[in-house]
Amino acid sequence: MASTDGSSARPGRFLPGDPRVEGPYRLTPQLAFRVAMLAFLALGVFAVLFLRLWALQVLSGDKYLAVANDNRVRTLRLEAPRGPVLDRNGHVLVENVPGTRVELWPADLPKSWPAQRRELRALSSVTGVPIREILGEMKRHVGDPLTPIVVQRGLKADQIFYIREHTLQFPGVRLAHSYLRKYPYRALAAQVLGYVGQISPDEYRTMKKRGYQATDSIGQAGIESTYDPYLRGKDGRAQVTVDSRGVPKGGIATIANFTPGQALRLTLDIGLQRAAEKALAYGIQRAHDASEHYADGGAIVAMDPRNGAVLAMASYPTYQPSIFVGHKDVKKLAPLLDPKVAAAANAPGINRAISASYPPGSTFKPVTALAAMQEHLVTPYDQLLCSPEYTAYKQAFHNWTDLIYQYIDLPTALAMSCDTYFYELGKRFFVLPPDRGHPLQAWANRFGLGEKTSIDVGPEATGLIPTPEWRCKTYGGPPCSGYVDRIWKPGYSIQMAIGQAQILVTPLQMTRLYALIANGGKLVTPHVADDVEITASGGQPAVIRRRFGAQPPQPTGVDPTALGYVQRGLEEATHSPIGTSAGVFGTFPVDIAGKTGSAEKNVKVPGFPNPLPLTQSWWCGYGPYDRPSIVVCALIENGGHGGTSAAPAALKVFEHYFGKTGQLTNHISD
Repeated sequence: MASTDGSSARPGRFLPGDPRVEGPYRLTPQLAFRVAMLAFLALGVFAVLFLRLWALQVLSGDKYLAVANDNRVRTLRLEAPRGPVLDRNGHVLVENVPGTRVELWPADLPKSWPAQRRELRALSSVTGVPIREILGEMKRHVGDPLTPIVVQRGLKADQIFYIREHTLQFPGVRLAHSYLRKYPYRALAAQVLGYVGQISPDEYRTMKKRGYQATDSIGQAGIESTYDPYLRGKDGRAQVTVDSRGVPKGGIATIANFTPGQALRLTLDIGLQRAAEKALAYGIQRAHDASEHYADGGAIVAMDPRNGAVLAMASYPTYQPSIFVGHKDVKKLAPLLDPKVAAAANAPGINRAISASYPPGSTFKPVTALAAMQEHLVTPYDQLLCSPEYTAYKQAFHNWTDLIYQYIDLPTALAMSCDTYFYELGKRFFVLPPDRGHPLQAWANRFGLGEKTSIDVGPEATGLIPTPEWRCKTYGGPPCSGYVDRIWKPGYSIQMAIGQAQILVTPLQMTRLYALIANGGKLVTPHVADDVEITASGGQPAVIRRRFGAQPPQPTGVDPTALGYVQRGLEEATHSPIGTSAGVFGTFPVDIAGKTGSAEKNVKVPGFPNPLPLTQSWWCGYGPYDRPSIVVCALIENGGHGGTSAAPAALKVFEHYFGKTGQLTNHISD
């Protein structure tokens, strides 16, 4: 039935609808789908939040707890003292003294840059460390704000008192116990011992896998560097609670105590080392007295020829390792770190015994003699002319003296150091057919020249035994054809026979050579370290943790008979009236055998535009002659004749070693 107003009534309703009232909202399928999607979205959001909270509280709870603790708990490093260094008799060469270091914790610094700058300026003023260095260290640690920066070690008492009294002015600054290296014998054996310094960024990148920290101090030279893993010990750990400004609250709790480094025992004899360094100064003074005004450096090595144990290794000029301890004085460090300043100071940081090379001069003649006998180019009894001049290939080669004109055998040639005798041997090497190779160079290499000795302290120079191939590669090619003035000439072999012609050796290499002559033809490996040990208390013997010891001497294949003639020639050189060092060793109570050497080297001298040909003074030998227990090699840079300065310096070392006194007389020099 229709309504009177034209609208239709809903079925089942008995009253008409009110046009002012909107009809009821109907739940359509589309609307139901939208509601369901919103419900699922809300459920997903709550699920994500739940899972995130669960991950934070359950999975990463320990991690964030540790971070929270780090904001109030600091883990401190308990620095382990380095092990002491002893000589062969137990005398302490390097030890530790307690000190204080100042650390900077970047996380505890003021948050604003102006406040940080004020604090860093104040810290720089107290410690004397330039602010740019502090900022540089902070930049290095920018990704690790919870690792402290060591600003300075070895603080003085007034610095310590000031920082302690003004703690509130230095948030993030902490004083910590430390250990400093002490050198009871000052500069003695400085180049051998080396020094300790903070690890560099490059060193840290390569060494962090071995447990090194960015704040570690490590050996930077000498045995401190070589044996750092044994000397450094193992650091301990402690914790301290701090407030929001980094100020400690309460005491320090030790978590793990440190383990001290092990003691390192060397083969050096500190008494003989002192004697060698004094002898070196004595030799330089004798050179000055002989008008060799440019004699300003040198080296002396003393070694046991039976096992290669280095008894003394002196180098001049030298330095005091203590300048690397505590606050660094830039002026004192400059001769060691600044190349220009080092050159002006004659490079005191160089260990001339192992890191500098020189022409050996006549000390090389035993090599020529042995090689010539081994190759059957001469017999010990062949009589060759020793004259003031030797002519070959239209070129004249002069003897070191013009007072001798006679035929002599090989031992006599060594004793009087006759150049013209050895010139003839050099020519005989040159005219060998190509299929014989280069036997003089080969024997020199077999005797350890032109290669590193493998000593356990460095850096070590290789030296040079020149060959035609080397000269070709260096100056003319390859190929060498067409370079008439650059290929190997007869004069090179002739000069090489007397230790010239671009031969370069180190004093240690020559010491090793003469040890070979002394011990019957075996090549020893020089070494400075004897063992690492833990010092016992109560008078108990030390506990040896590892022995380094000597490597077995290596045979060289030299004929013992040929070697015997060379030994005899060296003994005559120190005792025969014609011997070049008889005036030095002839009256010494112990029978010493050895050889002088005088080698020209072009040296750059201040004030001269071109290098000057200056003479390097050498003496190498051993004793006692029949039972050698020590070999000594002395070099005086620009010191003139070997018998003038080097031989007397070597005598001083023998005097201390044997406890006997010699007397210098008029003598022939070479």
